Amino acid sequence: MPSATVTAAAVATTLVGAGAVAVAAGRYAADAALRHEPGRPLPGGPRLSVHSAGSGRITLTRSLASLRPGTYGLTAPGVHAAVGPVLEGAAPGPDTVVRRLLDVTHGSLEPGTRVTLTPQVHAGNPRTALGLEHADVDIPGELGGLPAWFVPAARDTWVITVHGLGAGREHPMVVMPFLHRQRLPVLDLAYRGDLGAPASPDGLGHLGESEWRDVDAAIRYALRYGARRVVLHGWSTGAAMALYAAERSALADRISGLVLDSPVLDWHTTLRALVAARRTPAPLVPLAVRAAEGSAGLRADRRGAGADAAALRIPVLVFHGPDDTLAPWEPSRRLAAARPDLVTLTTVRQAPHGAMWNADPAGYEEALRRFLTPLM
Repeated sequence: MPSATVTAAAVATTLVGAGAVAVAAGRYAADAALRHEPGRPLPGGPRLSVHSAGSGRITLTRSLASLRPGTYGLTAPGVHAAVGPVLEGAAPGPDTVVRRLLDVTHGSLEPGTRVTLTPQVHAGNPRTALGLEHADVDIPGELGGLPAWFVPAARDTWVITVHGLGAGREHPMVVMPFLHRQRLPVLDLAYRGDLGAPASPDGLGHLGESEWRDVDAAIRYALRYGARRVVLHGWSTGAAMALYAAERSALADRISGLVLDSPVLDWHTTLRALVAARRTPAPLVPLAVRAAEGSAGLRADRRGAGADAAALRIPVLVFHGPDDTLAPWEPSRRLAAARPDLVTLTTVRQAPHGAMWNADPAGYEEALRRFLTPLM
């Protein structure tokens, strides 16, 4: 029989090997959570089956997702469409939902197609999707040129729009018609890691911790080409980037306001949700979250975006709600409670992450109008 010493050594070796495998698996899961393909929807969204589509209507499998109020994009490989509200009383059976079919941008919605609802309603560019004239511009950034769409208008306050997780610069087009009616020029930014933009040096997203410098480059561009002041309108990690820019940019005094949609203010919870959505085994989730925090440069002693409410110097409008499972609502509530003099929280219910406009377009735009009017 083996000696007790040999047995203990074998057990220790096994445990060390298992630990190394767990650490490696955690790092792999962390990289997967931080490495988003540009324009690819976030993981975890429910897949719905198309039952029929045509004549301005689409019938989908009934679920909490397909019953959401508002206007959404509908995506599948090679397919993009836009759907409007649920048509009450139109469903042919208890297991289906009928929504207004607004547009099929590309592809075909055949019966059986598996689709996902997303906040991205439009596909293409401001001209093809919205009929808005625009210029394709190149913003000098620290890693190289950053492509952006510029939609001109009469005012000298520009709105810089910054998309978030799992999205691209097509997502902010949902607010472009409204901003154009207010005669506000819009600069819609693609930043590091996006299609056509330079890659991050490590190929990973950093939840705004490094990406904010691309917003800073966009501010410099706007001021160089006619803006006197700017409003930053960010979604998700784009909202975190806007906050970081307001806190760190040498040009912060030229930022007149912030609009934050579904802001990522608690990166630990967001990373945990991203890691779990990648089907990481539960025992590995804590390891993967720690690895992701290390990879993204989010040290425990480093303050997140908006952590110091006392440092705020400009008006902030926050759109957020309790149904966001990726970026928790509570930090937004705390920020608004800490600075009621500057922060207005507009609560949007029945809206997933990044989809506050989608759930209530008219209410969103009215809150945005009231906020922007004194800043124009």
